[in-house]
Amino acid sequence: MKTLKGPGLFLAQFVGDSAPFDTLDGICAWAADLGYKAIQIPTTVPALMDLHLAAQSQTYADELKGKIATHGLEISELSTHIQGQLVAVHPAYDLAFDGFAPPELRGKPTDRTAWAVDQLKLAAKASSNLGLNASATFSGALAWPYIYPWPQRPAGLVEAAFDELAARWLPILNAYEDAGVDLCYETHAGEDLHDGVSYEMFLQRTGNHARANLLYDPSHFVLQQLDYLQFIDFYHDRIRMFHVKDAEFNPTGRQGVYGGYQSWADRAGRFRSLGDGQVDFKSIFAKLAQYDYAGWAVLEWECVIKHPEDGAREGAAFIRDHIIRVTERAFDDFANTGVDAQMNRKMLGLGA
Repeated sequence: MKTLKGPGLFLAQFVGDSAPFDTLDGICAWAADLGYKAIQIPTTVPALMDLHLAAQSQTYADELKGKIATHGLEISELSTHIQGQLVAVHPAYDLAFDGFAPPELRGKPTDRTAWAVDQLKLAAKASSNLGLNASATFSGALAWPYIYPWPQRPAGLVEAAFDELAARWLPILNAYEDAGVDLCYETHAGEDLHDGVSYEMFLQRTGNHARANLLYDPSHFVLQQLDYLQFIDFYHDRIRMFHVKDAEFNPTGRQGVYGGYQSWADRAGRFRSLGDGQVDFKSIFAKLAQYDYAGWAVLEWECVIKHPEDGAREGAAFIRDHIIRVTERAFDDFANTGVDAQMNRKMLGLGA
């Protein structure tokens, strides 16, 4: 068994316009002071890194790692969630997701998709240059408007959507194969890959691509009432990243999974800071240790109640205290009798 690494911190929710969150040095010093050992970097924030340079220049990649290392930190992974979302966008969401793209590409969905694909491929090269073995992303969605089958979905609609989704992602996955990096999809509401079944549909269409792996985040499974512990049993060999994020689901006679169009604070299912929700992290960390997960445990903070800086401070200690240093020997080794093969045969009544 292997001891996973951590705590790490996903910076997306903490980057800001004021110190210490407005520069890489500032946010690294802050994270290190809280006890984090690694940072997960969103690749859309110029203040943190230049994705093009990291992909094209080994010197820049080495300098970036060196700057982060001066704070006692390392990079756990890069994130292309924003760009991955834009690989596949249903027209109903064009205007909403246009804000994810550079201003000059807004209103140009074909160009926007091409930009997103290029960004993913750059992230593969950048990850390789940085010595990373995994990267996080979203799948995007073509079928999400039809998630509930009313009106009745036409035959073949979902299949056509997943055929197209796989066709768009295969060249990207091949780029990650060339770079020696796992691309880890966060199964998430709003994405066509949002649970185990949808992931399997995608995986089948990509020929069980070796680089089409998973970012495990139990909070999203709480909100859709999926067994997040059994998910690990099913897909542990594909889980290469881990977001440690808490959530709670408190249905009433007035609302449930769909939330009645309420704000995050008023939904039955909502995200919480670590330890404030309902996720059984003790069992999750045990299962990941059991299945030899050797990657990072990375805090993703999303809470509608607690201040992010308090969530980050508490989260570092929470993750550190949940990491299981796995044993190097069996607990009953003290009773080992040193029986050999010949003795085993005798014990089975098979003769000398």
